[in-house]
Parts: sequence; C-alpha cells; structure tokens
Amino acid sequence: MTSTPDLAPASPATLRKPGRKPGGGPRKTSRPRHPYRAALSTARARTGLALVGAVVLAGLLAPLVAGHGPTDQSSLSLAALGTPGHPLGTDDLGRDLLSRVLYGIRADLEIIAIAVPIGAVLGCLFALAAAAHPVLDTLVQRIFDLILAFPGLILALAVTAILGPGRLPVVMVIALAEIPAFGRLLRGGILVQREREYVTAARVGGSSGPRVLVRHILPNAADPLIVQVAVSLTVAVFIEGAMSFLGVGVRPPEPTLGSVLSQSMPYLAQAPHFAAGPLITVTALVLGLSLIAEALNREVRR
Repeated sequence: MTSTPDLAPASPATLRKPGRKPGGGPRKTSRPRHPYRAALSTARARTGLALVGAVVLAGLLAPLVAGHGPTDQSSLSLAALGTPGHPLGTDDLGRDLLSRVLYGIRADLEIIAIAVPIGAVLGCLFALAAAAHPVLDTLVQRIFDLILAFPGLILALAVTAILGPGRLPVVMVIALAEIPAFGRLLRGGILVQREREYVTAARVGGSSGPRVLVRHILPNAADPLIVQVAVSLTVAVFIEGAMSFLGVGVRPPEPTLGSVLSQSMPYLAQAPHFAAGPLITVTALVLGLSLIAEALNREVRR
C-alpha cells in the first residue's frame, strides 16, 4: 500500500485569483498609448506645440489684439518700438507693425490651411491610381518627375506669370509642390505593405482587391503621412514667405509675413525693429512645426 505524499498547505500567494491585486482590488492593466499621443507628449513636441499654438492664437485674435487696421496709415513713419499706440512701431508708411504682423499671420494660416490639404489629397489620389495598374503607375511617376523638375522659385514665377499675383497662385504653387511628396510617400508605403503576410491572408480569405487596399493596406501605409503633414506645413511657410518676399505673392497692401519682411529690407540699418516682428514670428512657426515633425518621425520609425 503506497502512501500519498503530504501536500503542503497552499500559501496566500497561490490562492490569489488572477487579475486581483494583493489587497483584493482589481489589477490595473496598463494600456499602451497611441504612438502619436506618446510622440506629442515628449518635451520636444510640447515645445513645438507651444510655439505653433502661440503663433496661431495670435493670428486668430488679431481683430481683438490689434489696435489699428493693417492698412491704416498715420503720420508716424518708422516709429520706434514702444511708441504709444504702436508697441512694435510703424513701417515706412506709418502703418502699425503689430497689426500688420498679426493680420499677416492670419493670411499665412489661411493660405497654408487650404494649400497643404489640397496637395495631400491630390498626392494620395495619384498614389492610389499608381497602385491600381502598372500603366497608371508609370504615368503617375512621370507626372511627379515633371513637377519636381521645376525648382520652387521657377514654378512660382511660372504660375504667377499666367495668373498674376494673388492668393490663388500661392495656393496653387504650394499644392503642386506637395503633390509629389505625399504621392511618393503613400505609393512607397502601399508597395511595402502589399507584400506582407496579412495581405496575402486577406486575399486567400476571399477579400477583394479594393477591400484589401482600404481595410488593410492603407491604415498601415498612412502613418508616415502624418509626419509629412507637419513637414509640408513648414515647407508651405517658406514658399509663401519667399513668394511674398519677391513680390509675386499676395497683392499689397494686404499683409503677409513675407511681404512685411520684404518691405523692411531697405530700412534694416535705420529701423531694424521693422523686420523683427515678422522674422521672429516666422522663426517661431517654422521651429515649432519642425519640432513636432521630428517628434512624430521618431515615434513612427520605432
């Protein structure tokens, strides 16, 4: 007759139910944060968001903050900083520089908010067409090459020569410049994801080509587009500023940051504060967007 071994009494640790903390309460499981939320919570991204947010807020509050209209003239020409009624001074025509900078921010933001989404949508549509058929892919690539063959300045001058200066040519130039960036990025992501195992499994499971593209490939190929949006906003600020600086952008007397900076060039030695407002604003906006783009790019590349 064999004796059964004595069983040791169960310890409290072995009697704990799964999913319970030692104190009896439910165990808190840490939920992974969304990668973009994690990226925007870094110090780099927060600094960028603060800079961009300050500039955007200043532009939105221009009618409330500015004490004068952007085109109102006075007898005070090139007034210095701190002049009563003109905190940033005045330009060569006696117009309040604070008002012109604030309304210039509004004009820049309106142009960028229209042009970049147009370029992004057209670029993504071209990329989807390229993924649909090899012949369309070749045609789309040649279109991208044709756009990229023109330097930004030559493209701006060509569009302005046809349409004349104004907001529409600036929007068109920015949108055209962004089409190849978004199109090539999405096309490359689609080509990479199309060869993955989960796509093959979806096709074997009976999913049609468009369904596989929309439900499986695009959600995984679209992540870099978020980073590209931040980069494109930075590029758009430079394009608009360069066109206004050269006099082929928005028509005067409507202010933009580039046009105000251009008007200050002859007076840098006499009144350096003339260029300080638009220069600091453009620097803060570009730096903030660059920090956000870099933070998002680091998270996406992990």
